[in-house]
Amino acid sequence: MRDLKLYTIGFTKHTAEDFFASLGRENINKLIDVRLNNISQLAGFSKKPDLEYFLKQICDIDYYHLPELAPTKSILDAYKKEKGSWEQYENDFLELMYKRNIEDQLTKEFIDGSCLLCSEHEPHFCHRRLVAEYLNKNWDSIIFIKHI
Repeated sequence: MRDLKLYTIGFTKHTAEDFFASLGRENINKLIDVRLNNISQLAGFSKKPDLEYFLKQICDIDYYHLPELAPTKSILDAYKKEKGSWEQYENDFLELMYKRNIEDQLTKEFIDGSCLLCSEHEPHFCHRRLVAEYLNKNWDSIIFIKHI
């Protein structure tokens, strides 16, 4: 099988124009929302009903919400609310991905050409990067990962 392409993006610090233009430039075929909560009032244009509509109308991109690729509320709270360490968050989240067996729950065809969405502007301290790297490590294909 040829190499797979997987993109990631966070919506914060993006205008709607910049966000949708960035997705359109990359020929992304689907956006996979990996947020636990995709209807937050703080999310602006990225709330599920609006985002799904805009993606289709502006970029002809399909929308999927896969909360099984999100941390649990307890993992998220330990990191954000209780000011836990990134290292602990990363370990807990990767253990969760292992327990959920995500590499067998997703197909390579589904992931190829898609973009993982979360809220964090940069991927360095975001679980979308961890999901992409986890799949790259656990599949026998090489995944080209680009953070946009």
